[in-house]
Amino acid sequence: MKNILAFIFISFAVKSYSQIGGKNSYRFLDIPMTARAAGAGGSSMSIWGDDINLIYSNPASLNPTMHRQVALNYCNFVSDMNFGYVAYAHNLKKYGNVAGGIQFFDYGKFVGYDEFGQQTQNFKANDYCINLNYAKPFEDSSFNIGVALKTIISQYDIYKSYANAIDFGVTYHSKKNLVVSLLAKNVGVVWKDYSPTPGQSKTLPQTVQLGLSYKVDKAPFRLFMVYDQLMTWNLKYVSPIDTTGKSNPFNTETKTDSTKYQRFSRKFANRGDNFLRHITIGTEIVLTKNFNLRIAYNYRRQREMTLPDRRGANGLSFGFSFRVKRFGFSYSFSKMAFPGNSSIIGISAVI
Repeated sequence: MKNILAFIFISFAVKSYSQIGGKNSYRFLDIPMTARAAGAGGSSMSIWGDDINLIYSNPASLNPTMHRQVALNYCNFVSDMNFGYVAYAHNLKKYGNVAGGIQFFDYGKFVGYDEFGQQTQNFKANDYCINLNYAKPFEDSSFNIGVALKTIISQYDIYKSYANAIDFGVTYHSKKNLVVSLLAKNVGVVWKDYSPTPGQSKTLPQTVQLGLSYKVDKAPFRLFMVYDQLMTWNLKYVSPIDTTGKSNPFNTETKTDSTKYQRFSRKFANRGDNFLRHITIGTEIVLTKNFNLRIAYNYRRQREMTLPDRRGANGLSFGFSFRVKRFGFSYSFSKMAFPGNSSIIGISAVI
């Protein structure tokens, strides 16, 4: 166990100096594909419960209460693009808990053209990720550990790519409604790139997340927070054509600070802005045991999706779920950008 943890965090440490994005492949892995995760602002990794959809965000959420649950989530994203996620969980009693899942992203049909502008045959583009999950609690403890083994397959026309990765999580859930989770995601290797370019090998969208949630005693709500990219501080977007690394597409004005106070204020504001880009906060309102509402705010999404002349409500998401006997239904709406939004529908059942 110690060797696994060391390998995971060393893998992130060697990459922590750089910004995320740019050279990463398989960015569909960053998209929340369950209504539970999307309604929580992008990740439900710090929530403990009996909903199988929780394992999508954190394999350490897998527990015996999910025995024989199956879930299906679907989103008609933008135009003819769509994505979805299906999963099933099973309890092996003293041997732990296992689950399997498949997520896909279908980018639709495209019209092909050659270098002379002549139309060729139509083609499709698709991403797939097959997940095998295992989780087991420590003996006589409130700690639960989980791992997800991922096989990633991507095909865009004649170009194909393959990779393997793991997610490794540890979750602590107390009897006093406190949950703390630490998760390393997408630690792995790209076996075959689409079209390899010397010196420009692609990497997986790795991240380390720290999350916590707390169900307030005698109150019908749960507060949660997720800190994303624990190993990378700078999350501000830099234009790839900027050779100095100082550009910001959301603020093209050049400002001169004439006083020491102004320079300090600007430096403090920049650090605060960058810190908040790591944070997603939200709440789940537990109206009854089988019905709840959720709302969350993702600051980084709001900053990255804001247009110069239109701020909007980017970064906000909300959803609800209810259960009737063996069947469950969930829905989420995420304000991504103007006018692109995301609605995900999920159904679950005990079979």
